[in-house]
Amino acid sequence: MSTTVVTPFKHEGHDHDHCVDDALARAERQCERRGVRLTPIRRRVLELIWRRHEPMKAYDLLDMLRAERRSAAPPTVYRALDFLLEEGLIHRIESLNAYVGCGDPDRPHVGQFLICRHCNAVAEMNDADVHKVLADKAGDLGFQVGTQTIEINGLCPICRDQGHALNAV
Repeated sequence: MSTTVVTPFKHEGHDHDHCVDDALARAERQCERRGVRLTPIRRRVLELIWRRHEPMKAYDLLDMLRAERRSAAPPTVYRALDFLLEEGLIHRIESLNAYVGCGDPDRPHVGQFLICRHCNAVAEMNDADVHKVLADKAGDLGFQVGTQTIEINGLCPICRDQGHALNAV
């Protein structure tokens, strides 16, 4: 088994517009295949998440929507986020209470998220070996794993190269 980089860290030369366009096109195709509606508000929330290319908090999304539509309210954002989560188009980063786009919504996968302590950049990887080891160890304790999300804090390549310190936790 091998590690798949689902969403890499942002880097120089990254074509961000293509990244956003590709994510939205994948979301539209997936919703069409599943027979669910990617409404304009759901699409816009997904686009805002991908545009930032970093974890977004619900109230930051709400502020951005209110700048466009004064009538935007918290339930509107939370309903859109719930839909996007259910469809596997985004992930929730629990430790940051924020959301990131999923780089591979077409395939079910477990997420291992690498989170930069300095700039909050997030990369997502999918390593079946890590998933299996944890499921096996949990099984040894009589525990059956349902879902599994792993969040690992450290420094992204840019912050590491800029000499930022990795402070002990």
